[in-house]
Amino acid sequence: MKNKIYIIILGFFLFSFSAFSQDETTSTTAVDSVQLIQFSGLVLDGTGKDLEPIPFVTVAVEGKQRGTYTDWEGFFSLVVEAGEKISFTTIGYKSVDFVIPDTLKDSRYSLVQLMTMDTINLPETVVFPWPSREHFKLEFLAMTVDDQLTNNAEENLAQDALASIMNKVPMDGNENSDYYLRQQAKSYYHYGQTAPMNIFNPLAWRDFFKAWKNGEFKKKK
Repeated sequence: MKNKIYIIILGFFLFSFSAFSQDETTSTTAVDSVQLIQFSGLVLDGTGKDLEPIPFVTVAVEGKQRGTYTDWEGFFSLVVEAGEKISFTTIGYKSVDFVIPDTLKDSRYSLVQLMTMDTINLPETVVFPWPSREHFKLEFLAMTVDDQLTNNAEENLAQDALASIMNKVPMDGNENSDYYLRQQAKSYYHYGQTAPMNIFNPLAWRDFFKAWKNGEFKKKK
């Protein structure tokens, strides 16, 4: 009875090892069938005589969510498969496509890609000045302003509308940096010592009572 159990266990291990070796061989063959290539290169501006690098060019594999972008020197590098189509796109330049050769024997491929500026023709605009200041004054006074324009101006200049815009519009980079520098300079006033408490500051008490009278501490629905 024990001999049969040993034979069954031994057969089970041999079958498992054979199946594992077959799966490993199959997966290795599948990986080897896909030729991976380290695709690197430079993207230069070929519009003029001077070949200047183009930074932040999108280098994407067409049809797949893979890609990269060039650095400040126009250099890029990514892993691609043989036969894939690579697209180079950036604002102000014509898009360029490049197909990775499927006959490569090496796992590395380099490219110097030239891009030309995309010229956009805008419609012609002719600006005619007023003949004189007096003529402009006459035309300005003769301009008719209907009720709709007046209502729009009153709505745009209403205090509620201006306050809403002020709360919704975020600060830009200059405002953020200015606010950070002012907060940092404010912290230097009491560097190395304990900051005074505003409970003894009469100006702080004035602001408190003013905010209390204006109803700023009421719960907002």
